[in-house]
Amino acid sequence: MMSKLVSPHGGKLTPVLLPESERADYMAKAKTLPAIRMTSRETSDLLMIGMGAFSPLTGFMGKQDYESVVGTKHLSNGLAWPIPITLSVSKEQAAGLKDGTEAALVDDETDTYVGIMTVSEKYDYDKGKECREVFFTDDMKHPGVQKVQAQGDVNVGGPVVTFSQLDYDVKYGAYYATPAQTRALFDEKGWATVAAFQTRNPLHRSHEFLCKIGNEVCDGLLIHPIVGKLKEGDIPAEVRLECYEVLLKNYFNARTSVMRVYPMEMRYAGPSEAILHSIFRQNFGCSHLLVGRDHAGVGSYYTSYQAQELFDQFKPGELLCQPIKVTSAFYCSKCQGMTTEKTCPHGPEDHLNISGTKLRAMLGSGELPPSEFSRAEVLQILVRYYKSLQ
Repeated sequence: MMSKLVSPHGGKLTPVLLPESERADYMAKAKTLPAIRMTSRETSDLLMIGMGAFSPLTGFMGKQDYESVVGTKHLSNGLAWPIPITLSVSKEQAAGLKDGTEAALVDDETDTYVGIMTVSEKYDYDKGKECREVFFTDDMKHPGVQKVQAQGDVNVGGPVVTFSQLDYDVKYGAYYATPAQTRALFDEKGWATVAAFQTRNPLHRSHEFLCKIGNEVCDGLLIHPIVGKLKEGDIPAEVRLECYEVLLKNYFNARTSVMRVYPMEMRYAGPSEAILHSIFRQNFGCSHLLVGRDHAGVGSYYTSYQAQELFDQFKPGELLCQPIKVTSAFYCSKCQGMTTEKTCPHGPEDHLNISGTKLRAMLGSGELPPSEFSRAEVLQILVRYYKSLQ
């Protein structure tokens, strides 16, 4: 049966994760090679390349692609791509890496061998320019800017193979899925259109409302939480997963809704990251991405709907996973239900809005916010988590 799903970005999936039967041999080989130690972000990018989520990339970007992405939000072949996917080293280490050299790729935090790279080029780059073009700021208080500025001074580009998934597949079991696996799942369900919901937070009633808008528009809904590294203060993945599970069990239709997780690390790049989310959701088989207020943002670096606006700068057909643009959702006492900025005629005095600071204070004291804000089952899980921090 021919799939009805959108085609992958660039036309085909390009995973480089080796078959199980070959991984031990490559692991042994890697331990004989010079090692490049990767930051958590570089490791998560490598995992995304490995599973084919970053198709058509099959390695870390060389100079031509890097400069094209930073300057135009497109690869050098003209394909849309908003954020450079790079691996950096010190000038001293770069001097010892000759073109054609094979190097082991080691996750620095866990000391785990993850893959092997064939070095094809080394190049200097402008960290400040990258930050201004990707994050729209070079303010060192921005968590993404901090990470770029902490990188090595030389980027190393070249193709890779991977032989580890850093036990994400073990930790998350069936929830952890590659693009090939989600596509097979959607095909099995007979879905042609799928809305993806990106999240790094527990789902409140407003998030649930957005998900159900996507579920109405498309054949199916993919709730797709990020489980890579987040910034300090964000809620751990295992706590969030418990929240998602209870919501799916009690408030979503199992015939038209599924959840899977993926291992990327958040960059908090706002509009640029929204475009990247669209591109790799296309690889996972999704035709639409729900894009609400301040998508993938942090602090006050981006305007409320800047992410939605950036989609309009791409030509028709460049992004096959299209945004479902939704304005801020909330409970309105006069509407007596969930609504949005676009549809509700009433004033802010009728809207239930709880700031993140106030929410954490309430949960930490064991106080449950109103059910109009979040489902009781979710709040109970969060109360237990915040109490454990005290």
